[in-house]
Amino acid sequence: MTALRYVYAVCRPFRSALQAQLTGVAGAPPKQLTHHGLIAVVSTVPEADFAEEPLRAHLEDLDWLTATARAHQQVIDALTVVTTPLPLRLATVFRDDSGVRTMIEAREEAFRRVLDRLEGQVEWGVKVYAEPEAAEAADSAGAGRVGGDAVSGRDAVSGRDYLRQRRMQTRAREDIWQKAAAFAGRLHEKLSAFAEDSRLHAPQNAALSGASGQNVLNAAYLVPRADSEEFVELVDREKDDAPGIRVELTGPWAAYSFTGEFAEEPEVEP
Repeated sequence: MTALRYVYAVCRPFRSALQAQLTGVAGAPPKQLTHHGLIAVVSTVPEADFAEEPLRAHLEDLDWLTATARAHQQVIDALTVVTTPLPLRLATVFRDDSGVRTMIEAREEAFRRVLDRLEGQVEWGVKVYAEPEAAEAADSAGAGRVGGDAVSGRDAVSGRDYLRQRRMQTRAREDIWQKAAAFAGRLHEKLSAFAEDSRLHAPQNAALSGASGQNVLNAAYLVPRADSEEFVELVDREKDDAPGIRVELTGPWAAYSFTGEFAEEPEVEP
């Protein structure tokens, strides 16, 4: 069975060893391929799964895609501990080592430019959610009271009460959303001033993410690794001033949001 080369990231040479038991996509351990003073972190993958046609079919399989993305991320996370990687697109595959070297030569100037910019930096993700649980709880309680009144025969009064309660609950939810949006704007301004760079992403769809509440801020911040503790403390201080608003902090990650074209759509090389 022919083995292809799966490329996770490009980085500068590093001294620290990766975890001894680290495995990547298709269960193969990653290795370093050095060319022109740069390192491509690669592993071998079977042609039967990663040649152009089968790979395109696999990318439509959510279970396969999820498992592959997790294995890919596992290697990137390990690299982030020991160096500053420039992550490549999921499923960047080449025929052999020569193909990887040709890719490095073709993009060498861009690789070096981005690596210079990202050196010593990590990415932190911050999300802000509006959480209208109190309004929803009041809505449920009000519905229960209306039902009780209807049974006792006070239909007209309970109807007016119900409509009044619905208006109050709607206003309460709108108020929570407005406060969350204003808070998110202030938080993003403060965090952007602290960070080297920032990116605003589209709010996440709750139906897809499974997260509770309404996502009103979905941002990434490029922060010097040495300043990460201070950045986390800044986010924690802001959380205390946000009743009814949930702030979610994730990281540190490799700087996916700041790598330009290198970490976008899957790429398949012949």
